[in-house]
Amino acid sequence: MRYIRAAALIGASLLLPATLQAQDRWGFDLRAGAAVPVSELSGGDFDTGFGFEGTLMVRTMEHVFVYGGWDWHRFTSEQSFAGSDVDFEETGYAFGLLFEHPLSVGGGTAIQVRAGATANHIEIEDGGDVVADSGHGLGWEAGAGLAVRIGGAWRATPGVRFRTTSRDIEFGATTTTVDLDYLAFEIGFSRLF
Repeated sequence: MRYIRAAALIGASLLLPATLQAQDRWGFDLRAGAAVPVSELSGGDFDTGFGFEGTLMVRTMEHVFVYGGWDWHRFTSEQSFAGSDVDFEETGYAFGLLFEHPLSVGGGTAIQVRAGATANHIEIEDGGDVVADSGHGLGWEAGAGLAVRIGGAWRATPGVRFRTTSRDIEFGATTTTVDLDYLAFEIGFSRLF
């Protein structure tokens, strides 16, 4: 029981800001962009996809946020183990740590570095109908970008992330492992409160 209390105390301390600030304690980020595959699909290739994400973030230390959000990315494939002209959609959740540091004192631009986990699933769609679903599983992501103040508490957040998910998909009588590794080139807008 003592260990559970200690773990709860440590977890709660991570969610409380180290410095009590009246502003910029939490925020949200909405982003969209291109997703460029860096691995081959079993039995075919993914075409460049696109996607979007919404994230909430809470400042836990001066330059560190804990983030969590929902994302969706769609890839097409002219030929794959699931047939021709099918879509692969990766949907799920992302959570992790975001480090943000100003490039100059009082400047309006900061560098961002993030690392975290994903809990996503991959669906195969044919003509808009879901024909296979992998179920949720863990993956990971890492990325870097900028936060550029564009007015008040609003910021533009261009960046790039590497994301990877590996899931088994049952299609027909066979099970195929789909390794979805891609670079997401994104532009976003965030607001701090």
